[in-house]
Amino acid sequence: MNSFTFETVSRISVGAGLCTHIDERLGALGDMRRVGIITDQGIIKAGLLNGLLDALSAAQKEVWVYDQVTADPPSRMVKSAAQEMSAFAPDCIIGIGGGSTMDTAKIVAVLCAGNQPLGALYGFDQVTESRLPLVLIPTTAGTGSEVTPISVLTRDNGEKVGIISSKLYADLALVDPELTLSLPQHITAATGVDAMVHAIESMTSARLKNPMSDSLALIALQRLHGAIERACLHGDDIEARTQMLLGALQAGQAFANAPVGAIHGLAYPIGGQFHVSHGLSNALVMPHVMRFNVQKAAPVYAQIHDALGLKGAGNDAAKAEVLIDELERICVAIGIERHLAQVGIAHTDLAAMADEAITIERLLVNNPVVMTRDDIYRLYEAAL
Repeated sequence: MNSFTFETVSRISVGAGLCTHIDERLGALGDMRRVGIITDQGIIKAGLLNGLLDALSAAQKEVWVYDQVTADPPSRMVKSAAQEMSAFAPDCIIGIGGGSTMDTAKIVAVLCAGNQPLGALYGFDQVTESRLPLVLIPTTAGTGSEVTPISVLTRDNGEKVGIISSKLYADLALVDPELTLSLPQHITAATGVDAMVHAIESMTSARLKNPMSDSLALIALQRLHGAIERACLHGDDIEARTQMLLGALQAGQAFANAPVGAIHGLAYPIGGQFHVSHGLSNALVMPHVMRFNVQKAAPVYAQIHDALGLKGAGNDAAKAEVLIDELERICVAIGIERHLAQVGIAHTDLAAMADEAITIERLLVNNPVVMTRDDIYRLYEAAL
């Protein structure tokens, strides 16, 4: 076995209603009198912030809420959030929401504590200064951002760029399934498939595949596979919601240490150019990239097939096809679009998408099979 390093957040708290006891958790981080909250309008309108605010008020905390986070967080929005939060001078940052909100909170915690400009943070291990104490609270079961050292932002030109640093690991990931009970089916579906893709691509990661990530990814897939249809079709099923959050978290721990590949790489232009949600973008290209990867990844796909208890004898390639068919079946059952044309993409758009995707080397380098620009174009054609 090759040597490897595995990192994750230092503390994870899981349980229904934990947000109403947030002060107990903050106390472990120090004297947190001034609390900055990063969130979005969807969280505000759904009333998901109310319990947290009530608990902070009861604990006599001073609170400032920035609630203007948008999907695929634009760098200018992140700068605005940091400026507004810096003026409040918080002792800690809480990010509550989906992946975009948590990614924003990570960077705000850095920008509020030091002098590095945002532009200096992009890439690997470029965060050189400390950050404010950070608590992340997911309200979707998908991105796993609460346990990853990654923040993906969008430049003014529409390019998605990553900031990857161990300093972005939160001090606490607080997982409360009650916050996901009112999540609409289409968001539950898309984010759930996103989590499954995280686990699958972690297991096939060409660069940093390791046994710790593999174990977490397999467990995550078992949880997600068993719960995603229940969570989508019966949103008030608290046990299914809990399993989805745990699965997404474990998949996040897995891919934080064995990074994702071409499914995500091909999904980025779909989201960036056509404003399709990240989870749905992954779902649209997932089966086609997996079939492309079968030549190298079949043994891993067969392992997943067996772990999920799928039926179908045969060699690894045959089991891989059964797995891909099962993922397609789930997507149909939970109402996810299956073709690029369904989200407004035409054949004339594919060339520009392929041109962008081939430049996303930080993801493509992790794919088990090397891809050319022509390969990518053909995969988009298959997904159309």
